[in-house]
Amino acid sequence: RTRGCVSDRQLQVFSGALREALAEHYKHHWFPEKPFKGSGYRCIRINHKMDPIISKAASQIGLSLPQLYQLLPSELTLWVDPYEVSYRIGEDGSICVLYEATATKPVSSYGMLTCKNQMMLGRTSPSKNYIMTVS
Repeated sequence: RTRGCVSDRQLQVFSGALREALAEHYKHHWFPEKPFKGSGYRCIRINHKMDPIISKAASQIGLSLPQLYQLLPSELTLWVDPYEVSYRIGEDGSICVLYEATATKPVSSYGMLTCKNQMMLGRTSPSKNYIMTVS
């Protein structure tokens, strides 16, 4: 939106389309009692190739792939889990939490080694800092 090619209305439509696409995609891979089960399936990646869920939502507002690549980082990893959404920009970027909630009941699998936690093992501080804003 900051680059001027997406209106507020388009952003609302994109947000709704993305929410619907993710809900459908995650329907059988969402386990609040075991939040990290299926976390690899719920990982969204842009790695010089656009994630199909994001491109599908973008097509609903008329954004072409080149426009989408202009708006989003060329390397983005997004981990979507029931109680946490986190992201990393670039292969060496910091992993940052975008959304965090507490479970209503104790979750026994919270200590599990998730896809995101495996990526963090042995990692030193990255050389670059990125900030991602969401509107």
